[in-house]
Amino acid sequence: MNLSLQLHLQCTPLHILVKSATATATATTRSWSCYASLSIPQPSNVNVLNGSSPLSSERKEIRLGLPSKGRMSNDTLELLKNCQLSVKQVNPRQYVAEIPQLSNLEVWFQRPKDIVRKLLSGDLDLGIVGLDTLSEYGQGNEDLIIVHEALEYGDCRLSLAIPQYGIFENINSLEELSKMPQWTEDKPLRVATGFNYLGPKFMRENGLTHVTFSTADGALEAAPAMGIADAILDLVSSGTTLRENNLKEIEGGTVLESQAVLVASRKSMIQRTGVLETTHEILERLEAHLRAIGQFTVTANMRGSSAEEVAERVLSQPSLSGLQGPTISPVFCKRDGKVAADYYAIVICVPKKALYKSIQQLRAIGGSGVLISPLTYIFDEETPRWRQLLSELGL
Repeated sequence: MNLSLQLHLQCTPLHILVKSATATATATTRSWSCYASLSIPQPSNVNVLNGSSPLSSERKEIRLGLPSKGRMSNDTLELLKNCQLSVKQVNPRQYVAEIPQLSNLEVWFQRPKDIVRKLLSGDLDLGIVGLDTLSEYGQGNEDLIIVHEALEYGDCRLSLAIPQYGIFENINSLEELSKMPQWTEDKPLRVATGFNYLGPKFMRENGLTHVTFSTADGALEAAPAMGIADAILDLVSSGTTLRENNLKEIEGGTVLESQAVLVASRKSMIQRTGVLETTHEILERLEAHLRAIGQFTVTANMRGSSAEEVAERVLSQPSLSGLQGPTISPVFCKRDGKVAADYYAIVICVPKKALYKSIQQLRAIGGSGVLISPLTYIFDEETPRWRQLLSELGL
């Protein structure tokens, strides 16, 4: 077979902005980038495909993206395990796994930012990431729908921090920072951050015009002390690292509060077979488990003349109402050869913080033999988030 080879040479100008860390002067240099490409004619029946090609839409498997490393990954796997959705990985070095309880589902371990990107490209259908990552790389794209916004781990906040010393010593709010006379068009406020979408957006929305951003990924706390930035915009958990580096958060400087969220592709849920049903099951399991965290089942026996009379005594105590009210049933025993029901069993659901107080109230109205057991799941008749999701999808 004869193949004709064609060599194409193209040159394009590059404009490079060079900034000095110690000077305010800016220079623009012009250079040229040249590359060569080798063209080999393809037979007419050969198609070249990429991630957003028809191949992506032809796949039958449902794909869930999970963080591949770090605490976020560990906490995600633990949450799924507690929901009876354990992830099975044949080889820990492989990036694909499965959840046996969910048929036709593939689990793909990816970097959080790549999970968002692949949701947008159609290479993933569902994902679990931090809200900060979703907001930064999703950039408000309407195809991304947050299915569950509070998975209760990965808590942090994206916050602006400035030095505690020098010209910032008496600056304690974003408003005060914006009014500092030092910031001009020639000498803007320099912010080091890894959030190059959320950062500028936040500044624009708050009226700060003389601001420039530099990209950085790690050890941002050192940037002001090194003189390469005036402030940083970074994720904060406890704030200890900021304080140890003589930095402080300021009033009005929090961009967003973040935690782990379950997110899905709108197109996948509408167009791909089985995605909506799988999303429903994952959501129900998550909600049932998360609602049960910190809840206890309290069972006690109480003497009474009737179930109604016992119910009145129980409901007279504010901590004994349970989720919808106490469950009361007769306790049968045999006395003088006859079956009688002098006692009634009370079953209620009590939050951990009110547990001891509830036990005291039960005893005060005649409760005895009190048994305590932690709850694993609380399934509602229908989860509010599911109704909200269907509404969002127009279904």
